[in-house]
Amino acid sequence: MASPEDVIEPAAVSSAVPQLNKRRFSHDLHNLGPDEIDGLIKNTEGRPFRVVHHLPEMKEAGIPYLMPGTPITCKVDNTERHTNRSKVRVGTLYTLCLTHGHFHWVVKRKYKHFQDLHRDLYKHKMMRHYMPIGRFAKERQQLRTMSEEMPSLQGTDRDRRTSSKMKHLEEYLNDLLENRFCRNDRSMLEFLSVSALSFVTDLGPKGLEGPIMKRSGGHRILGLNCIGHHQVCFRWSHRWLVVKDSFLLYMSRDSNEINFVLLFDSEFDVKVGNAHTGTEYGVCIKNFTRTLIIKCSSYRQSQWWTYEINQLAHSCDFLKDHRFKGFAPPREDTLTKWYVNGKDYFADLADALEQAKEEIFITDWWLSPEIVLKRPATDNHWRLDEILKRKAEQGVKVCILLYKEVEMALGINSDYSKRTLMNMHPNIKVMRHPDHVSSVVVLWAHHEKMVAIDQTVAFVGGIDLAFGRWDDRQYRLADLGQEETLNRETGEQPSQDATDSGVADGQNVDNQTEQDPINLTGNTKLWLGKDYSNFIYKDWTQLDRPFEDNIDRTKVPRMPWRDLSAAMHGKAARDVARHFVQRWNFTKLFKVKYKDNFYPYLLPKSHSTADLLPFTVPGSHKAKVQVLRSADRWSTGSCENSILQAYIHTIKNSEHYIYIENQFFISCAEDKVIQNNIGDAIVDRILRAHREQKKYRVFVVIPLLPGFEGDITTGGGNAIQAIMHFTYRTMCRGEHSILSRLSEVKDQWTEYITFCGLRTHSWLSESLVTELIYVHSKALIADDRCYIIGSANINDRSMLGVRDSELAVFVEDQERVPSVMGGQEYEAGPLALALRKECFRVLAGATSDPSINIDDPVSDDFFFLTWNETAKRNATIYDKVFRCLPCNSVHNMHQLRNYCYQERLCNTDPKQAVEELKAIRGLLVHFPLKFLCEENLQPPLNCKEGIAPTELWT
Repeated sequence: MASPEDVIEPAAVSSAVPQLNKRRFSHDLHNLGPDEIDGLIKNTEGRPFRVVHHLPEMKEAGIPYLMPGTPITCKVDNTERHTNRSKVRVGTLYTLCLTHGHFHWVVKRKYKHFQDLHRDLYKHKMMRHYMPIGRFAKERQQLRTMSEEMPSLQGTDRDRRTSSKMKHLEEYLNDLLENRFCRNDRSMLEFLSVSALSFVTDLGPKGLEGPIMKRSGGHRILGLNCIGHHQVCFRWSHRWLVVKDSFLLYMSRDSNEINFVLLFDSEFDVKVGNAHTGTEYGVCIKNFTRTLIIKCSSYRQSQWWTYEINQLAHSCDFLKDHRFKGFAPPREDTLTKWYVNGKDYFADLADALEQAKEEIFITDWWLSPEIVLKRPATDNHWRLDEILKRKAEQGVKVCILLYKEVEMALGINSDYSKRTLMNMHPNIKVMRHPDHVSSVVVLWAHHEKMVAIDQTVAFVGGIDLAFGRWDDRQYRLADLGQEETLNRETGEQPSQDATDSGVADGQNVDNQTEQDPINLTGNTKLWLGKDYSNFIYKDWTQLDRPFEDNIDRTKVPRMPWRDLSAAMHGKAARDVARHFVQRWNFTKLFKVKYKDNFYPYLLPKSHSTADLLPFTVPGSHKAKVQVLRSADRWSTGSCENSILQAYIHTIKNSEHYIYIENQFFISCAEDKVIQNNIGDAIVDRILRAHREQKKYRVFVVIPLLPGFEGDITTGGGNAIQAIMHFTYRTMCRGEHSILSRLSEVKDQWTEYITFCGLRTHSWLSESLVTELIYVHSKALIADDRCYIIGSANINDRSMLGVRDSELAVFVEDQERVPSVMGGQEYEAGPLALALRKECFRVLAGATSDPSINIDDPVSDDFFFLTWNETAKRNATIYDKVFRCLPCNSVHNMHQLRNYCYQERLCNTDPKQAVEELKAIRGLLVHFPLKFLCEENLQPPLNCKEGIAPTELWT
């Protein structure tokens, strides 16, 4: 197997990637160089976050937990009289207020603890002074700076009085802390409740720490408990507990390895006492995924720790459900940016990845390691796997969560993606989830697409880092190595010097197709190998041979891909990263193969430092941003459907219009088949507008065909027909459909709602071709003031929360700019307005025809004469020239067969076809509501699609 420094491309004779049967790295690199050690200790304001990934190495290297050169001071602030429930002995408890840099914390100690500290320090001093062992050489050097006599703990008779004793103990401790040997001794650190995580700035305030006994078990995850066995069969272990402002953890004191992380959430609760813990001096700490029992040394300590944990958690944003019953609140003044199509998204993502210094988090439904982020690629510098390898070699921890597919049903080959990436460097960790048998999850998927960098910048949306996703507003159908010269908007005939196939005269097409994947010098292709795709014509296969074409690009046009995504910074990015941390730790806990130390527990950064942005994505603007998700106990350990709630809220409260662009449109919860009520909210809002006699518009843009392999000329296959059945059921067929329930408005429904798809055309190898644009977006815009972008489709799988896991952001403009709405002056939000105009400009054809006015989205002129008339005209022309499918004139399978046999104008009279295509504007075509309306599109029961549960399609 090649070394990690070798490139992973195959030899020129083959475009197959070598077999990856075994994980190459099973251990982290545990050697810290002098420069890395210096980087961990040189900052006197606090430790860098990189510390959390090098805790065992820090201990092995002897890096002090206290910051060198930063004084630590103690003030004995108060005393308390306490009893150990004996009527004879009454003791004094001293409250110590400690300061180290900008960190402040409090510990409570008895006089006995001071005595133990004094004894341990004296013993350690003698051992290091008189035992000539090499590992004590550094400590002996430190001892030379210490006076021969240690400060006296006894003091004078006057000091023994309580008021003077406080002062004496304060002076005694401060004298010890001025000596480097004493302050770094283990007994002193334990006395001060200090660990390697105490002064990491991005973990927030120091919090509460100390040694505890913890009880095994208590996991509230299906499969990890068996009939409550953990309540009977358990063991106690010594651990060091660390409580921060949004989580707690326990770690091994000997190795500094983190053993468990418990995030604060809406079910977080702390209880004390035998009744709740089953043990004396016990404390019960509970969240969504675990009930943790710890045991303290005394009744007073258990009460003190319960109080302190509650105080630290009191200000945590995650202890309650927020708007839409979401886990995170809206974050005001958040820098954010939207993206339409993959070109700009991939480019900004590539630049952001290059800025990573600590961590990169990625989760995708599908990830292709060889995807190129900046195009055309003339070398491998901007290939995803090369970027991640480059950052891993710089010490950045790369953590990737992939959906583990059912291989018989999907061919995305996540195992290949995992092994390819993990064989590059030990700092790249990849986990797959779920295990379908053990988790009893077969139908549902991890569908979210997210990247978080240093928990400071995050990207969320519908774009996987996978083949076929890169595109721009040109939506090219051909890619043979040169710029296409056909103006798609005007349909002009290409010149004889270079046809629209992209191949100049005399150039060998075959040589272009079989281009060596290693030598990219002079490459002008935008989509290499499997990246050139038309998955309805042929789904992806042999993904372990990424540089080989999946289809013949000289004959089959690619299917353009339309998608949306968003970037965010600061606290919203921390919320996204926290969601990833929750999923990562949940997966590590659930799957036995990930329980070793090679897969670390991850820690969320504190929101108290979220506004410190080391870099920002260019073009970002401030808005209110809320992170939403669909989550369940099988996927993250918690339950949430805030995306659905946000959609319904936005539709119900919209005043002028909503624009929906989505891969699926399956809704209307009027029977037992469909449960999400987004369609119901649309119906209610239109009926309200009709009764109030007010203008209100609903724009729906979805793909003309579902994204399954199939030949539509023969009906498309069972999978395509199943999705079409539920889509038509939502829009126009059956008593529960939107149009059926708008019977009150009769034929006036066209004044309120429009359904469209997208199509384009081009030249390929001197032939006119057309193809639908696959709408993969998951977005909603309302009133030019807010929008939702994410990974959630409009169907039950994405929206209910208990099925697929999803992630989205709800963005509300806080500023206003002058605009127009319904012929009246209107205050719009700058981000939402710009996003809506970008969508409408390209779809309606305003990019090529400046006379098209898209300023007022609800005016009659725009809605009827621009949007609907353009969609109607384009659909008519495409049907005339190409005889496209699906179309309104085909109502049954018999008509479909006859329709496909008829000659096409593009073949019989290309010149006339070109003239007809000159009238095309934009990309819009009306969705064919009558296609196969006389057929039952549900899969027959004698096929595998018919046997599958209905929930698979909805």
